[in-house]
Amino acid sequence: MPNPLSSSLFIHSAAQLITPERIEPGQGSRLTLRVIVHGAVLTVGERIVAVGTTDELRADARVPAATPIDASDNVVAPGFVDSHTHLVFARTRHEEYEMRTQGASYETIAAAGGGIRASVRRMHAASEDKLFEEAGRWCTRFLSHGTTTIEAKSGYGLDLENELKILRVLRRLNDDSRIPLEIVPTFLGAHEVPDEFRECRSKYIELVCDEMIPRVTKEKLADFCDVFCESGVFTLEESRHILTAARDRGLKLKLHADQLSHSGGTRLAVELGAVSADHLEQIDDEDVTILANSDVVATLLPGASFHLGMKRFAPARKLLDSGAMVALATDFNPGTSPTINMQTILAIAGASLHMTPAESFSAATLGGAWALGLQSRLGSLEEGKQADIVIFDLPDYRLIPYHFGMNSVRAVMKKGQMLFDHGKQ
Repeated sequence: MPNPLSSSLFIHSAAQLITPERIEPGQGSRLTLRVIVHGAVLTVGERIVAVGTTDELRADARVPAATPIDASDNVVAPGFVDSHTHLVFARTRHEEYEMRTQGASYETIAAAGGGIRASVRRMHAASEDKLFEEAGRWCTRFLSHGTTTIEAKSGYGLDLENELKILRVLRRLNDDSRIPLEIVPTFLGAHEVPDEFRECRSKYIELVCDEMIPRVTKEKLADFCDVFCESGVFTLEESRHILTAARDRGLKLKLHADQLSHSGGTRLAVELGAVSADHLEQIDDEDVTILANSDVVATLLPGASFHLGMKRFAPARKLLDSGAMVALATDFNPGTSPTINMQTILAIAGASLHMTPAESFSAATLGGAWALGLQSRLGSLEEGKQADIVIFDLPDYRLIPYHFGMNSVRAVMKKGQMLFDHGKQ
């Protein structure tokens, strides 16, 4: 990435500067964007110091010392906060995609040794350096598509050595100044039951709780613990046991909940005070009400439903109308949602979740920040927040999901540093 242009930037004359209004759990039905015509934002160091119209900010005494960036005919927005990804993997699973086009289901492929278990076998054979190099390339692609922060999970190791290997790769990525993408690490040792523990599941759960979680927390390798609470994977009671052990060790909680069946994972997330419950394709009206009356963020992953050819998507409209807090994320992974493009996720959210462009953009920025507990510094363009800013080479934010499958990013700033600016087309 190039060196920063300046320690202070003045992005001005935007056709639209957009930022989610302040939202809190229980107020999701008021997910709206503030749209400032002829907008501007001033940064100093890593922080935003002023937001308003260009005319208002030109009167600021700090503007003459800042490097000007002309955003006329462009949209200026906060960077996407992608709160659910599986960044580190050894190889894609494109052969499974071909199988699904011929009618094979996710469950059928998994039962034949594909799916997560295929990624686990490849992970065991991969070196840490190779994983680091490949994940670093994906990080650059995230940034180039306007995502400035991601959550990333382990879960393709399923033994102590390889779970720690994945989390150490995430630490190396965060520590490498050449890779400015911000990564929030999550331990997902309970992603699947390894083949060798199929006849003694309790032994694997003991391994997760008694060996993996203590090592992860001792080395401070993760902020969150997640569990795939699903029929045929981890039961409700098994998930509760693992998550309780993680919480007792100081990890915050997330759940893969109610994706393929109505497992009860959403209600468990609320019971345990998880930060988010993710997927939610199979939740019912009572689950919606329970979420709306809680602080748990409903993280929706429509890319997975789309890529799997599922007819059922999470009930975003009901969640939003009930007042639940909603986030959108890519679920980037090698099998079921191999995209890093949040702009495409916004398009799917409009077509299949019936979310407005304002709702989907808010969910993919400030909603994602809430799903990581980072709403005080990420997800919106406000004075005092981190200067993570994207310029889209479009005159109206509604064109971002309208042009589905495209990358409309002109420029990306992370922590006040302009990483690249392709200029106006």
